[in-house]
Amino acid sequence: MSQATRLLPKLDRDEQKEARLGAIQREAALRLEPRSGAPTMPSASPEEGYYGLPLLKEPTWTWEIPLYLFVGGTAGTAGVLSAIGRLTHAPTRLTRDASYIALAGAMLSPPLLISDLGRPARFLAMLRVFKPQSPMSVGVWTLLGFSAAALTTALGEWMEGSRTGRAAFTLRAAGDAGLLMFGPLFASYTGVLIGATVIPVWNRNVGVLPVHFVASGLGAAVGILELRGHKQPALNRLALAAATVETAVGASFELSSDSVNQPLKKGPSGLVTRLGGVLSGPIPLALRVASLFARRRRAARLRRYAALSSVIGSAITRVAWVHAGHESARESHP
Repeated sequence: MSQATRLLPKLDRDEQKEARLGAIQREAALRLEPRSGAPTMPSASPEEGYYGLPLLKEPTWTWEIPLYLFVGGTAGTAGVLSAIGRLTHAPTRLTRDASYIALAGAMLSPPLLISDLGRPARFLAMLRVFKPQSPMSVGVWTLLGFSAAALTTALGEWMEGSRTGRAAFTLRAAGDAGLLMFGPLFASYTGVLIGATVIPVWNRNVGVLPVHFVASGLGAAVGILELRGHKQPALNRLALAAATVETAVGASFELSSDSVNQPLKKGPSGLVTRLGGVLSGPIPLALRVASLFARRRRAARLRRYAALSSVIGSAITRVAWVHAGHESARESHP
């Protein structure tokens, strides 16, 4: 029996526990002590990240997400336009075309999300619960509600003129209520979604992105309707308002001195952002203002050019924001 063991009975119980704990700690320290020539564990610092890896991970989104952002914004605003058009007794062809644009967006959006997620099971898993604090959860349920409303409205439009007139009216009324409820959310929630991330350029502009995306979507929806041949003055006024907002948003980014917004002004992402902003804001704004003072034939031509510019600019804007997110994540570490 060792001398240490013979002394243990003379110590009280607490001192025995402390002695055993001290022995265990000393043994652990000897095992963890690096030997001569052994590699040391790299330090972690806010500037370098852990093991030399960046603290922020770049978004893994591919082409499906910018297209989803564009389709969702256009479909959401088109759905609201169709519902308001029926309430204000707008031409039937106009409201029907707006309904079909909303339906097309509602049908395209789930496949785009599923393609980005990789498996349909992941999309279905998000429908198991509803989390009001999660923009992604709210967005998925908004997409579900908007799709149901758009499908109901389109079905009522298709049944119009048949013997089931009362059923068609009921379906359109129910669908319009859903479009008015979910349309604005569907057009704007994607701005909240990317703004709720830790990507600096997205997070810093979380208050601007929803309005920006709604205005861009409105310009695209009206542009598609005008390219379909609709020439109502109300559409031109709505597009003027959308182009004005887009011009103001673009000007605010250009005048901003915040270093976080540099990806919106410099490098490839800045070039794409400016291109989308010009096509969505100043160009259609100037063309539509000019159409107010032009003769009928020339005014119609100017509005078509403005409509085409708004649609292309809206699509490029979504690509630009995703691209800027990649650049912002890269610039957050050396």
